[in-house]
Amino acid sequence: MSTPSKIGPNSIIQTVGALESAYGKSRADEILTNAGQGHWIGNLPSEMTDESKFHALVTALQKEIGETATAGILKESGERTAKYLLRVRIPGPFQKIVKLLPPGLAFRVLLFAISKNAWTFAGSGEFDYSSKPSPNINVKVTFPSEPVVGNFYLGTFIALLRELVNPNTSIRENIRKESGAIVCRYACSI
Repeated sequence: MSTPSKIGPNSIIQTVGALESAYGKSRADEILTNAGQGHWIGNLPSEMTDESKFHALVTALQKEIGETATAGILKESGERTAKYLLRVRIPGPFQKIVKLLPPGLAFRVLLFAISKNAWTFAGSGEFDYSSKPSPNINVKVTFPSEPVVGNFYLGTFIALLRELVNPNTSIRENIRKESGAIVCRYACSI
């Protein structure tokens, strides 16, 4: 039996935080409890966690509050994760250098750096990017989940690209189930 893939705890920490922000603490606790995810109340992970726990949270939230509400929570969770990365994980000197580069080069440098740590959010899945013919980012979620999970990555990438590459960046997402996986394609206008 293989060891489960681990991902960063922010996937859960920031999702619970976004839920609390949207609904208030007591209603968020009620939603988590009703969704069978009450074990996260006052007990958020502090280190790398099994990706199965994040995907179970995503699936449970979708069943409890619906796809549209869950998509919004996950997008905000991704944005919160990006803010954390900018504050704690992405070195300040690197951020300053990337911001000085032309957008196309900044995109390539940033995504190259992200690719070196992609396992921290892709888990057992796959991550790749390309700048030609136009900038795009791809995440393939191979762990059983729901397509709504792609909104977490969308929020993270849009926030990072707007902060480090171009504040006017937009992303057109295409998230769907394909051959037993969830394929998330993000076409970036930088």
